[in-house]
Amino acid sequence: MYGNILSPASPPLAERGAILRPPFARGALLCAALAILAILPYLPVLVQPFVSDDYIQLDLGRKYGPVDTWADLAADALYRCRATSIVITHWTEHFFGVHPLPYYVTSIAMHVLNSLLLFGAAWKLGLGGVRSYLAAVFFALQAGHQEAVMWYAALPELLLFFFCGCFLLSWNSYARKGSRNQFVLALLWFVLALLSKEAAVILVPVAAAILYQRQRGLWPALPLAILAAIYTAAIFAAKADHLHLNDGTFSLRAPFVQVWALSIWRMFWVWGLLSVAALAAWRRQAWRTLLAPAFWISVAILPFCFLLYMPVVPSRHTYLASAGVGFFVAAGALAARARFRQVRWVLPAILTIFALQNTGYVWTKKRLQFLQRTEATESLLQLARHTDGLIYVTCFPYGHDVAEKALEIGLGQSSARLVWNTPPPPGAVSFCAKDP
Repeated sequence: MYGNILSPASPPLAERGAILRPPFARGALLCAALAILAILPYLPVLVQPFVSDDYIQLDLGRKYGPVDTWADLAADALYRCRATSIVITHWTEHFFGVHPLPYYVTSIAMHVLNSLLLFGAAWKLGLGGVRSYLAAVFFALQAGHQEAVMWYAALPELLLFFFCGCFLLSWNSYARKGSRNQFVLALLWFVLALLSKEAAVILVPVAAAILYQRQRGLWPALPLAILAAIYTAAIFAAKADHLHLNDGTFSLRAPFVQVWALSIWRMFWVWGLLSVAALAAWRRQAWRTLLAPAFWISVAILPFCFLLYMPVVPSRHTYLASAGVGFFVAAGALAARARFRQVRWVLPAILTIFALQNTGYVWTKKRLQFLQRTEATESLLQLARHTDGLIYVTCFPYGHDVAEKALEIGLGQSSARLVWNTPPPPGAVSFCAKDP
């Protein structure tokens, strides 16, 4: 039966006839279709070179990934909050070397898992079978968070989503049945989420909301709150050594309300806004069913809104929150189907147009942008392959460490070949790459 966790209203009439436990063959077919749709926008990524900070991610895997270096990782105020991605990167290199393909396969595979997890978790949480599947389809295809999949260095975003989804499944099961095993499992998922990205702290209010909806006391959420408080305190206690708290990336003085509002607006553009308009015109009663997704979006995007270098949250950081947008689009699509019920092809047409628009956008504009972002390191590696001796770098769009790690990891050459901030003498090999 449908639950009521995070959903104060019953699923719309269009969903009440849906089979909750479809036959295995049908369920497998639905999951396979969802997996294919999640892969489709990112097929061009499989032949994409590494992108700038990917070399830093690989270096972190070498530096902190082996078990005997975990003590050093735990002492690093920034990267201990990325520990899961660093360990995965280490083992990926251990088994597959430094060719880009296995790394992009990892990112795409995580996106597929997250799309399937969104479907299963939302269904278990009582958000409706049809609606949850449609939301997962829109999430799988949505171009707004493409950076999290197309940029391997954004792997922490994918892992954060995965562990948050696993936590919600276990926590919901605990809230329903009071299972001690599920409570312990939920704590484990929470710790792994904290070791993936700082935004995992948003699970504390979400867990409290689930307990409230289940009419249970809030005390079981206290261990989560304590862990989150210790985790946050450890970050700010190491402020002097924390890169992102000293390089102008994040600050508590940031205009977070403005960034929060603009980022949500950007996430809803354009399909979310069309869906809101459809709901306002044809199914106003559906708003009650969207309280949970709205709460999720508002809370999940908030930790990223304390940035200083952009007026909106970068697309990779919207990956977690954008799951909620899928429910608005799904509700809008179902409203259109109900409004034009005589026309059987309305919903398939919406899905097809959505798939073509988002996939086409990723395959063309976003792919071109990412290829441009690879040009600096790829051009440098090409020059280094065909020359000997020193290379005088006169301009480079990223940090010196990106170029140095590209040379060390991409070619196995010493970064001492690169000479910075020195005019090249006559006849010397020089290199300049402009900002893409």
